[in-house]
Amino acid sequence: MAPFTILFLFIFILPICISVFSSFFQVKTQGGGAFGGGESQSVFVGLENYQYVIFSGAFWAGIGRVILYTIVQVPVMIIAALALALLIDSLIVRHVTVFRLGWFLPYAVPGVVAAIIWLCIYTPEVSPLNSLVEAFGGDLTINFFGKKMILLSMANMTTWTFTGYNMLIFLAALQAIPHDLYEAARLDGASSFQIVTKIKIPMVRGAALLAILLSIVGTIQLYNEPAVMETSQKWMGSAYTPMMMALNTAKGYMSPSGDGPASAIAIVMALIAGILAVAYFLADRKLGGSND
Repeated sequence: MAPFTILFLFIFILPICISVFSSFFQVKTQGGGAFGGGESQSVFVGLENYQYVIFSGAFWAGIGRVILYTIVQVPVMIIAALALALLIDSLIVRHVTVFRLGWFLPYAVPGVVAAIIWLCIYTPEVSPLNSLVEAFGGDLTINFFGKKMILLSMANMTTWTFTGYNMLIFLAALQAIPHDLYEAARLDGASSFQIVTKIKIPMVRGAALLAILLSIVGTIQLYNEPAVMETSQKWMGSAYTPMMMALNTAKGYMSPSGDGPASAIAIVMALIAGILAVAYFLADRKLGGSND
């Protein structure tokens, strides 16, 4: 246990402790005269950084965007991942290894690279979609960067990247189901559709819970997609999502700036992600208990 414990403490626990400690400090200029000057020093400010985060309209606007994004993106991704896993687990698909690798491959593409690829696809001047649509005599008029459309554009990026990853979670759960259940169901006259709906889907509920919890925590940390899109869509601003706000605060692009306010933003984000995850877990358990 010692190697694991040491790595866990230094890689996981220690950074959290440093972040919490840093959140009570802020870099301020001390000394100087009427014409400025002085030295920048780290000053203990108590809960001032947390007060700034809690009463920040930009922070809660970013949280609202992320929650809306989660409500739309996570169900689509989970349903698609489950459908792909069921398809691979069935006898319909041959060459399973090829399909499994093909669907998982987008997850191997680094997030920033994937966001840049989709940014090019969305940009009318360089998008290959224009040539494809024009080949069929059409005209691509969708504004993927519109204020009402951009969240869907980012959701598409994330769905493309993580559907294959969640598919493997469901596939592992499906392959762990005893095949004796399928044989017994067929002897009782169950159709393939009934086997899927009455045996397979109910028995991957634990995998679904894990996939959804990971997705909720992941979407709260949404950064790559909006950060890349902000390079061409400046109207989004530096605080479009809480993670962008935290990083830009740490870099000094927002005021108050520095590691202290950025740490406070990160900690509040972690608490919100934990609350959402626990709320979903309790709701799922309650619904599961009522169904039983």
